[in-house]
Amino acid sequence: MKDLKGYKMHYQKSAKLFLALTLSLPLFLNGQDKVDENILSNDRLSIFKYSEEQNIENSSKLKKDWINPITLSYTKSYGDIYDSARSAININQPIFKSGGIFSAIKYANATYDYNKIDIDLQKKDIIKNAITMLFNLHIIDLNIKKNELLLKNSQIDVERKKEQVLTGFLDTSTLDSAILDANKIKNSIADLQYQKEELNYKFLNIASADYTNFELPVLSLSDEKNFITKNIEVLKAKADVKQKDHFKDMTVARYLPTFNIEANHTQYHDVNPDNRITNKNSYNYGLSISMPLDVRAFNEIENQKLNFLKSKINLRNIELEEKNFYRTTLSKIKTLNIKKKIAEDDYKLYDSLLEIILQEKEAELKTQSDVNILLNSQKIKSLELKIYEFEKQIQLLALYSKI
Repeated sequence: MKDLKGYKMHYQKSAKLFLALTLSLPLFLNGQDKVDENILSNDRLSIFKYSEEQNIENSSKLKKDWINPITLSYTKSYGDIYDSARSAININQPIFKSGGIFSAIKYANATYDYNKIDIDLQKKDIIKNAITMLFNLHIIDLNIKKNELLLKNSQIDVERKKEQVLTGFLDTSTLDSAILDANKIKNSIADLQYQKEELNYKFLNIASADYTNFELPVLSLSDEKNFITKNIEVLKAKADVKQKDHFKDMTVARYLPTFNIEANHTQYHDVNPDNRITNKNSYNYGLSISMPLDVRAFNEIENQKLNFLKSKINLRNIELEEKNFYRTTLSKIKTLNIKKKIAEDDYKLYDSLLEIILQEKEAELKTQSDVNILLNSQKIKSLELKIYEFEKQIQLLALYSKI
C-alpha cells in the first residue's frame, strides 16, 4: 500500500504539473485588455504614421479650398524704340458664399474624422491579423504536443498487438490497422509542422520579431451596448453621414449668390529713351456678386441629398450587422466554454481512473503501459483545455478589433 500511495502521488503530481505548465504557456500581457501595436514591424507602423500625417495635411488644405490664390504676373515686351515691362497683383476672393464657407470648413473637419477612423480601422485590422496568427501558432504547437502524446499511446497499442499476434491471440490485420493508425498520426504531425512554418512566414511579413518573442494578450468580454457605442465600423459610418451632410450643404451653396472682393494693382516699369516712365501705376478695388445659372444644379443637389440619405440607411444597416456579429461571436464563445467544460470533466475522470489503474497495477492486473496510456490521455485533455482557451481569445480578439 505504501508503494501504491507513492505511485499515486507521483503520477498525480506529474499530471497536475503538466496541466499547470500547459495553462501557463507563453501568455499574458499584464492581465490587461490591451493589444500592443508594437507587434507590427517598423515599416508597417511607418505607413500608418505617414497616412495620419497625410490626413492632417489634406484636411488643412481642404479647409483652405474656398480661399482663391493671389495671382502675381510680370510682363516684359521688347520694341523698336524702347522696351516695356509691368508687374501686377490680382485678388478675387469670395467673402460670402451663402453658408458655403462655413460648410466647407465643417466638411473638412468631417473628412478628417472619417479618414482618421478609417486609418485606425486598418491598423486595428492588421494588428488583429497578427495577434490571431500568434494565437494560431501557439495552437499548432499545442496540437503537435497533443499528437505526440497520441502517437505514444498508438505506439504502445502497436507493441501490445504485436505481442498478441506473436502469441496467437490476434491476427496480423489487427496489427496492420494499429500500425496504419500510428502512421496517420505521424503524418498529422508532419502536416502540423508544415502549417506552422507556413503560418510563421506569413506572421513575419507583418511582425517585428519571431512569434516566440511575444506575449499573448488576455481579453475579456465587452457588453453589447459598449461594443456598439464604441464600435469603429459604426463610428466610421456616423462620420460618413456627417461628411455627406456637409458636402450636401456645400453643393447647395455652390449655386447660390457669392460675394467677392476684387483688387488689382499694376506697376509699370516702362522707360522711354528720355529716361522717363511712360505709364503710371494703376489701382482698382471693388465688390462683385455672382450666381451660376446651371440647368444641372437641381440634379447635382438632389444627387448629394440622396447620397446623404443612403449614408443614414447604411449606418442603420451597419449597427444591425455589428449587433448580429457580436451575438454570433458570443454564441461561438459559449460553444467553446461548453467544450472546455467537457474537457475539464474528462480530465477529472482520468484523474479518478488513474487511482484505480494504479491500484490494479499494484495488484498486477494492469501494466505500466496502461498507466502511461491513461496519463498521456490526461495530458491530452489538459492541452485541449488550453486550445479551447486560445480559440476563445481569438473570438474575443475579433470583438476587440472593432472597438
